[in-house]
Amino acid sequence: MKKQWNLLFALVVVLIIAIFSVINVEPVTVNYLFGKAEWPLILVIIGSVLLGAILVGLIGMMKIYQLQRALKKAGHTDINDDLER
Repeated sequence: MKKQWNLLFALVVVLIIAIFSVINVEPVTVNYLFGKAEWPLILVIIGSVLLGAILVGLIGMMKIYQLQRALKKAGHTDINDDLER
């Protein structure tokens, strides 16, 4: 049941981001360290959301790796059995 609620929450968030992005299609100036560029705001919003999701995913993967390493160090032999409990 928890997975269904997570999926529903994710769909609502994606829908809100999509609506917000479609409303904002005007071109904006993006200042880089080495120059400027004109981009549609929809691409800036979607790119920012994707980069944020990748960053959160990488941080989550690092935390899982650290916990698995700690379990292995504590003497557990099968990490997957411990994680499923």
